[in-house]
Amino acid sequence: MENKVQGVNPFDWLLGSAALVVVLAGLRAAQSLVVPFLIAAFLAVICTPALHWLQRKGVPGWLAILVVGLAVSVALLLVVIVMTGSINEFVKQAPKYEQNLAAREGELVAWLKKSYSSLAVDIGAMFNASAVISATKTVLNSLVSAFGNVFLVLLTVLFMLMETAGLHRKLIVLSVGNDHLLQRVDTVRESIVRYTSLKTLLSLATGVLVGAWVWGLGIDFPLLWGLLAFLLNYVPNVGSILAAIPVVCLAVVQYGFSTAVVAAVGYLVINLVIGNFIEPRMMGKGLGLSTLVVFISLVVWGWVLGPVGMLLSVPLTMIVKIVMEGFDETRWLAVLLAANPEGGRATNQS
Repeated sequence: MENKVQGVNPFDWLLGSAALVVVLAGLRAAQSLVVPFLIAAFLAVICTPALHWLQRKGVPGWLAILVVGLAVSVALLLVVIVMTGSINEFVKQAPKYEQNLAAREGELVAWLKKSYSSLAVDIGAMFNASAVISATKTVLNSLVSAFGNVFLVLLTVLFMLMETAGLHRKLIVLSVGNDHLLQRVDTVRESIVRYTSLKTLLSLATGVLVGAWVWGLGIDFPLLWGLLAFLLNYVPNVGSILAAIPVVCLAVVQYGFSTAVVAAVGYLVINLVIGNFIEPRMMGKGLGLSTLVVFISLVVWGWVLGPVGMLLSVPLTMIVKIVMEGFDETRWLAVLLAANPEGGRATNQS
């Protein structure tokens, strides 16, 4: 089949790039309105398998939507309660943490001066206990504000789940005379649901393991750090590092450097096992993004949508990749985004 990359008009590229810039600028300007709907759409996609499962078991559509909506409401409210309560307590304890962290820094610098005086001076100049605690508070408060409009999110999720029931019928009407198009759209939709559902399950497993590890070490706020690990696991590589930093610092404050090392090792093992062994087996090796694409998507979506954009940067980019992968005209772009594209996905099909 003829290569789709050949014969592309440069003017089309320029026009498409300009349109993309306008769309991104519009999304950034409407950030306060877009973010709740984006969270709701993500939750609705995650809940779709549960909704279909209930319907296959013979549960009426309205009752299935009610059950799923109630479950989402309880889960989201619990998340907000845990995050709000833990963050408020963390903010109260922040001055004490800053003092303890500064004291630990002094101990480290004094120990380094015995053998590495120049290194001790560099660490003393670079490390700022107040900045570490302040940055942690800023990130956590941003996450709480992102989930603040709970009622709007839940209401939108319910309406989206209601719309899901008739979506397939609408696609059939739109694709009359073009069964191939309907098959492609269904494949893309199923791929998106499968990816988001599996990624959420793996993130949940990461959050539970991290929370249990932190609780076992006796570090404060294990529920908060488990929840943070769950959310940041949507961002591969970078997310696990960001999730570990506040816990390691808190371990230093509470117990010293030896416990901090143990906490860091636990994070490393959990993320290596889930990220490098379990996730590729469940999702497939071809369903990943290159490291450069991950970094660029983190920066771009973070600029457009703030902290929520950073959390959902990889899922949003993966959805774009899956959509491109479903059509011959854009499959080559999906290959460029992929980390290790599989042969069957990268080839154009007749």
